[in-house]
Amino acid sequence: MNDALARLAEHCGIAAAYHDIWGHLHPASTYTRQALLAAMHLPPSRIADDPQGLLDELIAQERRRLLPPVCVVRVGTCPRIPLGELGQAGNWRWMLHLEDGTTLSGEFIPAASLELPPLEALGYHRLELNDGAASHAMPLIGVPERCHQPEKLARGGRSWGLAVQLYSLRSSRNWGIGDFGDLLRLIDLVAEAGGDAIGVNPLHALFSDQPTHISPYSPSHRGFVNVLYLDIEAIPEFAACEAAQRRRASAEFQARLAALRAAPQVDYPGVAATKFEILALLFQQFQRAGGARAAEFATWRAEQGDALERFARYCALQEHFRKTQAAWGWPAWPEAYRDPTSEAVAAFAREHAEAIAYHAWLQWLADEQMRAIAARAEQLGMAIGLYEDLAIGANPGGAELWADQGVFAQGAHAGAPPDEINLMGQDWGLPPFDPHALREAAYAPFIAILRANMRHAGALRIDHVMGLKRIFWVPANLPASEGAYVHYPFEDLLGLVALESQRNRCLVIGEDLGTVPEGFRERLAAAGILSYHPLVFERYADGHFRLPSDMPQQALVAVGTHDLPTLAAFWRGDDLRLRAALGLFPNEAMQECLTTEREWDRGRLLWALERVGLLPSNVSKDPAQVPEMTDELMLAIHAYLAQSPAQLFIIQPEDLFGVIEQTNVPGTLEHQHPNWQRKLPVPIEAWPADGRFARLAALLREARPN
Repeated sequence: MNDALARLAEHCGIAAAYHDIWGHLHPASTYTRQALLAAMHLPPSRIADDPQGLLDELIAQERRRLLPPVCVVRVGTCPRIPLGELGQAGNWRWMLHLEDGTTLSGEFIPAASLELPPLEALGYHRLELNDGAASHAMPLIGVPERCHQPEKLARGGRSWGLAVQLYSLRSSRNWGIGDFGDLLRLIDLVAEAGGDAIGVNPLHALFSDQPTHISPYSPSHRGFVNVLYLDIEAIPEFAACEAAQRRRASAEFQARLAALRAAPQVDYPGVAATKFEILALLFQQFQRAGGARAAEFATWRAEQGDALERFARYCALQEHFRKTQAAWGWPAWPEAYRDPTSEAVAAFAREHAEAIAYHAWLQWLADEQMRAIAARAEQLGMAIGLYEDLAIGANPGGAELWADQGVFAQGAHAGAPPDEINLMGQDWGLPPFDPHALREAAYAPFIAILRANMRHAGALRIDHVMGLKRIFWVPANLPASEGAYVHYPFEDLLGLVALESQRNRCLVIGEDLGTVPEGFRERLAAAGILSYHPLVFERYADGHFRLPSDMPQQALVAVGTHDLPTLAAFWRGDDLRLRAALGLFPNEAMQECLTTEREWDRGRLLWALERVGLLPSNVSKDPAQVPEMTDELMLAIHAYLAQSPAQLFIIQPEDLFGVIEQTNVPGTLEHQHPNWQRKLPVPIEAWPADGRFARLAALLREARPN
């Protein structure tokens, strides 16, 4: 029985074991295999009682199908399409309907496969087979070998930019949270300083009815936008709405805004209440006005199709059930509403058409403001512009899972095995795509998410890019260390990323930190994807920091990330003390080992700076004499990375302004650490006059001339 279960698991892409970062082998247990197979929508009773019979049935089903569900082909190659049982030999014809309307055709004799002439056209095509009596069709997608790279990078240039947590931006005009108006201002500042990119945290839609759910990496839907980032006063209806103007000018409202701006952390419930109060008035103004704006919205809404409609219905349903039944997330709704295609949902949509239109309208506003940001970056000549971030998954109670339930795993989450940063492994609580169901859907949900996130972006960071090849699945209610890798159709997914990258003229950056499969980075490099290189991981085999000249070219370099300590905290070891206080070390020996290693790292970094002539004259080579991160040392470290041949250098303002607190501490909950809440200490208006920003811009203009 166990041998049959192992064969079934292998057939479905579940790895038999994994090696952790220290080389220890962890075989997949019987329970893990059974749980992950069930998460792939296979019947649990058959998995437990008749795994061999189930395997035989799956193989037989694959052999009987006339065409695969989809075929992804590199342009310039001859597509070879596996064929099932087409019956007797006869007058079979193939017809390839290209995306541009052209049709190619030919005759063939049924065999195990069909080889077509070389495919030269990129795009989403349709292959049809016909014997005169019946026809069979499938999508055939022509993809490029490489992703898009901006002209500046393609011809050998080196760019730099900022990576900001958008919510963290302070300004005299925002409503207590960084917004698209602040981002527009930041585009101007960085472009004037010679930068080419503004990176942001994932802007994915969260939960408007539950503003305390704030993690941008656990969104409701990755294809839509968090409307708390709307610049309310930039919405055209605001200038025309007397009720909103009066409310905004009232003393009580002004006091609320002042308190929200002054708060050291983002008051998400307060921001949401304030913004949605005014947005409701603006929507009424929009409905009364009609005219060209209404026609533009109607056209845009129709163009977005079923995806927007389902998202807006989800938002309206969630607000309704939260008010009436205190239910959060679609699995807690009454059963009749859990299926987006049900009559109950259709009836709700008819009865609550205005509420659904409101949520669609909010997305239209967000799209307008993001389009303006992208246009401004292009107008200013930025080589990249907006650099967005795509999360690995979506919240199980959110709109994305509700809209496409069949393509996600049930009862398993994406995560990571134990490593140096997360010693007990990670369970991210996000159901991954089921690779088999995704292929059956011709990858349509994956393609839609790529398009949505590349629409206004000049670059896209794919979080945990190893997910294109394999994802560590953790069965629900088991420790993360009990998970197993599940394999994905890597070449297909990589090809689709390249196709959408080229079509949207969007650079792709792969966040490839953690446990990486052998040969994976090389394959990404061949596809034109930038690798991700924070300074803390840029080491030689002996632990010393890699010199700038030895860093890779097709890469993004940075001091750190949102999941790593800030530069000031790294230097002082605050992150290690915090992890100890939160119980994130498995034992004291590990804590002592990493504490000692950190002391060595300070010396290693000072030595590296001295070796390339960047150690400030007033900074000692003895780390004991440098207990705090100084401005001079901070700038020297940035100058060190700026010297690298890496195509893109990204700076975090937290490092620039000496912030100690870490943006996010993986493995912690909101009551343990204020993840995704802290604001930057310096408002945007003060950046131009801040000596640190001016000095950094000057050294970057010299090291990486535009």
